[in-house]
This record gives sequence, structure tokens and C-alpha cells, in this order.
Amino acid sequence: MAGWTVPVPVPEDVGRLYDEYAALCDVTVGENLHFGYWDTPDSRATLAEAAHRLTDLLADRLRLAPGQRLLDVGCGVGGPTVRIAKRTGAETVGVSISKEQIIRATAHAQFAGVADQVSFGYADAMALPFPAESFDAVIALESIIHMPDRQQALRQIHDVLRPGGRLVLTDFYERLPFPEEKWPAVNRYLRDFLFTIVQPGDYIPLLQQAGLVFVELLDISEQSVRQTFTHLSAQLTEGESELAPEYGGELVSRFNPADMIDVHEFGHLLVVAERPR
Repeated sequence: MAGWTVPVPVPEDVGRLYDEYAALCDVTVGENLHFGYWDTPDSRATLAEAAHRLTDLLADRLRLAPGQRLLDVGCGVGGPTVRIAKRTGAETVGVSISKEQIIRATAHAQFAGVADQVSFGYADAMALPFPAESFDAVIALESIIHMPDRQQALRQIHDVLRPGGRLVLTDFYERLPFPEEKWPAVNRYLRDFLFTIVQPGDYIPLLQQAGLVFVELLDISEQSVRQTFTHLSAQLTEGESELAPEYGGELVSRFNPADMIDVHEFGHLLVVAERPR
């Protein structure tokens, strides 16, 4: 890929990044560390409302029933995990490479009154610490972007899924080649948040090589990307004064979401797959 200068993410570094950004997230994206979904061009939904809508869009594709088990790979601070548990009635386990996120997610589940249904633990998606075929579904909401090897992550997910179980995830991809003048903003975004993106056509082979059956590939860029960067830029500016000194200044200035608002080539994918029966 022309212009690529981003190294492969290291899980421990990703964990430290999210430990470091915990306070920043509190005053910007809150309990949802992912993009939003605005279902109509004139939608006036807030980022929080749109983020819930994206969570629901994925949750409905999981096809979970009460009493089944869901694994949330890269659970963040627990907002989507708790929401999906309430929506589906499933027993839900969330894992993250960030210890600070696990602390906050556990507190969130307790506050929401679902601690008997939802649990969280520290784990690396490259080596999931669960028995084979122990989950009915897996969700990975903008977490596979941080993994050093998508293929290995998908194989790990395949192994913990029961036959017929579903995987639903979101990922970022290069919709069109990035113009040279946009690469500085893209590289900075990827570098500062320790992630990589895929190319058009990557996913079906990735899923097949992991033993998963492709079900759906949906481009949700128009409903999510520009709006998220616009809202996030505004919230970051408004929230900067609320940050403790150690989380302000340098952290806020490292990446400006406004730089990505007009990068139309930056795409957002929703992917659904199944483990064969």
C-alpha cells in the first residue's frame, strides 16, 4: 500500500495505550469506544446515540437467545457488552488487553445491575484463554484493527465458537487509494492509535482460511465515518478543559479527528461469519 508507514501493533503497547487514554475517553466517547451509525443523512443523533445504534446493528446479527454465551473480544469499558447482554439475555464475557478497561467495565456492569450475567477479564485475542467451542457467538467491535495478525485472531475466534455460532465484527479498510496529500493524516491516525487497515477483497479469504463461512459484508462508511470524526472533534474540543493535566495537552494534540473528516477513502466494514455446523 503506497504511503504505508505504520508498524504492526504490539498487544502490550495497545493495552498501555488504552490504559493511558481512559480519562480522555470518559469526557469524549464515554462508554462506547467505537464509531456511531447514523441511519439517515439528516439524522440529528448524538455520537452516543449513534454508537448505541451501531451496537444494536451488530447485536441483531448475532442471533443470540437468552441463556446462550457471547464473547466480546476487545470489550473496551463495557458499554456494548452490557447493552448486548440486556438486549439478548445472553451470558456475556468481555476481554481486553487493557487492565484499566477491565476495571472500568467491571464497575459498569455492577452499576448496571448485570454483574451476575456479564463478566470481564484480561486476555490477549492472539491466545484466547477459553475452552474450544465454549461460546455461541463472538463480537469484535473495532478491536481486530489492533491485532498484529487478523488471521490468527480469526482462528482463535473460530476455535472458541460452537458449530453454527456467529462472529460479527467491524473493521476499517481502504475504500479507494489514499491520495498522497491525505496520507499524513491517515498515517498519524493509524500510528497514534496503533492499528492497521485492510484492503478491498481481503475479508472473504481471511474468513475462509480461518475455517469460517462468509455470511455478510456490508460497507457502513457513509453512515458512520465522516459523522463520527465530526462529532468526536467537537466533543474533544469541548472536553479538553475537563481533563486532568496528565491527560490533556499532549494527548489531545497528538491526533485531531478533524483531520480525517474529509478522508472519504477511509472505509468502515461490518462483517458477519459463521463456524460451519
